[in-house]
Amino acid sequence: MSEIVVGEGKKRGRKPKNQKKGFVINQEQTKFFVDLGSDKEGLDLIFSLLGKCNEKTYGREIQFKDIALYSVSKLSEKDVEKIQESSLSEMEKVERALDDYNKKNGLNLAMGEFLVKRLGIN
Repeated sequence: MSEIVVGEGKKRGRKPKNQKKGFVINQEQTKFFVDLGSDKEGLDLIFSLLGKCNEKTYGREIQFKDIALYSVSKLSEKDVEKIQESSLSEMEKVERALDDYNKKNGLNLAMGEFLVKRLGIN
C-alpha cells in the first residue's frame, strides 16, 4: 500500500491556531465524482465539449472520462500554480503577503501591524 502524504495525519483534539492542515492522498481510490449541480457554466462547457467530440461518424462514444484524462495530461506547471492560487481564501492571500513582506524586509510583523502599514492607517 503506497500513499503520498502531504503534511501530517489526523490527530484528535484541539489544534493550534497556526497549524497547517495535512492532506493524505489515497492511492487505492479508483472512483472520482464531479458534482456540477451548482456550477451551471462548468456543466454547459462539459456538455458542449461532449457534443463536439461526439460529432463523428466512426468510433465509440466519447465520455467525460476521456476528456478528463486527456486534459489532465496536458496540464503544465503554470496550470498547477494557477489551480493552487485559485484554492486560496482571501485571508490566506493576506497571510501569504505578510509572510513575503516579513521575509523580504527581515521583519517579524504581526498581522495587525502589517495591515496598518499596508493600508497607511495612522
